[in-house]
Amino acid sequence: MAVTDDAISKIKQMIQQGELRPGDRLPPEQELSERLGLSRSSMREAVKALEAMRILDVRRGDGTYVTSLQPSLLLEAMSFVLDFHESHAVLEVFEVRRIVEPASAALAARRATPEHIAAMREHLTQVDPETPSDELVSHDVEFHRMIASATGNDYLVSLLETISSQTARARVWRALTQEGAVPRTLHEHERILDALAAGDAELARAAMVVHIAGVDHWLQRAAEREAEALAEG
Repeated sequence: MAVTDDAISKIKQMIQQGELRPGDRLPPEQELSERLGLSRSSMREAVKALEAMRILDVRRGDGTYVTSLQPSLLLEAMSFVLDFHESHAVLEVFEVRRIVEPASAALAARRATPEHIAAMREHLTQVDPETPSDELVSHDVEFHRMIASATGNDYLVSLLETISSQTARARVWRALTQEGAVPRTLHEHERILDALAAGDAELARAAMVVHIAGVDHWLQRAAEREAEALAEG
């Protein structure tokens, strides 16, 4: 594994230093292995690993290429990990949201354009307390994506989209089971947007903390009740 790790590191270094750019085709396997002083077997394993990371794209019969390296593509591997561990780690995913989302809101308050704000206001008019729970959660996911997009940081947008996809089911269940969850969510969205429109980063951060905490606390209580039920059973 140490030899393979060395091969991975050397290929990544070529990309980071600009020797290989997005869309470039890698030299033939033998040429590249000789150039980097590595065996062909370790080179093959490194390419497989980098393909899984979405850094390389192996096209059978054509060659191996550097991918676009777009944030959404590179974060696919993390999405897979979250999918695999979702039933065990959803609380930890919410912890990540609690850390990242307030920072996203604060940054958006500094960078959002009038067009961003107008689009968000229009989005808020599309739902009300009578909106079905699954549609409300889709609205919530899109609202958070719009906030992240207003930061101008593509990595942040992709990261939050990945996290949101892992927490959607829990948010639907909360909307269905917790009294007052729907109007409370809509009110919290309005408070966040008002802070963004005012360009008040700290107020936007605080409003987002309150918003995320509501789901987080509900989920923790649900997990505690489930643990108690299992213990009693």
